[in-house]
Amino acid sequence: QVQLVESGGGLVQAGGSLRLSCAASGRTGNIDVMGWFRQAPGKERAFIAAITWSGISTWYADSVKGRFTISRDNTKNTVYLQLNSLKPEDTAVYYCAANSGRTVPATSKYRYWGQGTQVTVSS
Repeated sequence: QVQLVESGGGLVQAGGSLRLSCAASGRTGNIDVMGWFRQAPGKERAFIAAITWSGISTWYADSVKGRFTISRDNTKNTVYLQLNSLKPEDTAVYYCAANSGRTVPATSKYRYWGQGTQVTVSS
């Protein structure tokens, strides 16, 4: 099993920044890809970004390219999502996810999920 714990959410004004963290524990050797998703009220959960466990490859949704950056710290088994130039439409619960094996970052069914962290952007 893999456990994921997100942190770093909060309330920020439009144009501001936040950094979300996702700490992985347990059988992290099984992880091949880590992803971030978000779910806004009344909307389906949406892919934001993903990174290979090695950190070599990254993927982003078009809506966040140039504003959000995914990265990881190998020594801490932690993946980060830097959120810059935040907009009110970025308000959502942000989830971290992990998957093993062959993964299409935006569409695969991730096996492990965190509990989510709320990001609220005020105008």
